[in-house]
Amino acid sequence: MPLAFGVWQRLIDDARAGRPTPTTSSGERLVLPTMRVPADPNYAFLQTQPSSTEPVAFDPCRPIHYVVRPDGAPAGAQALLPQALADVSAATGLQFIDDGLTNEAPSATRSNYLPERYGDRWAPVLVAWSTPTEFSELSGPVVGLAGSDPVSADDDQLALVSGQAVFDANQLGELLTLNSGRAVVVATITHELGHLVGLAHVDDQRQLMYPSARPLVASFGRGDLTGLAALGSGQCFEDL
Repeated sequence: MPLAFGVWQRLIDDARAGRPTPTTSSGERLVLPTMRVPADPNYAFLQTQPSSTEPVAFDPCRPIHYVVRPDGAPAGAQALLPQALADVSAATGLQFIDDGLTNEAPSATRSNYLPERYGDRWAPVLVAWSTPTEFSELSGPVVGLAGSDPVSADDDQLALVSGQAVFDANQLGELLTLNSGRAVVVATITHELGHLVGLAHVDDQRQLMYPSARPLVASFGRGDLTGLAALGSGQCFEDL
């Protein structure tokens, strides 16, 4: 049975209650993407804005903070995360900031705002190694799941502010024992980070965002990169 990638979406958080104190935007993009490829239509967004075809995305004028729960990480897997983050950053221009380690467990009902744990700010993205026993969404061949819940922002637009990426530690550990396993694990992590920033699955097997892992596709394809460039060119929100 082939390894399956996953993604989930939850209801939009339209409430203004249960949100951190708004902060002011930097007013300009923090980083510009460094990857350039010819446009390719083989990409899809998880969600578009209510009144347009523009994607729902992270604010490119604000860094994306993340934390890692190291518990259960397969030997060598955690060292591959920076490479995957760098690939997403190069394709989008989004900046990722490592806030260190956490003991927070993944949850399918995780909130974007966890002040008792992270203070008066949007919760950092959670990266966690888990098992189907702890996180039932990983059951079967699913080796990873990632997603971000939009919140309402300026001018009735939607923005991504947090999220999580959860990986099956046992399956990744087994992959890392194979000759080509390292490349597959990097591809898995990178695929899920693609979901995190707003890409959906596609039917084109040449793209990394195809739903199943393929040994010969270890990095983003042209369609993936086209979609990621659009996700990194989203709106800068004045207060969020």
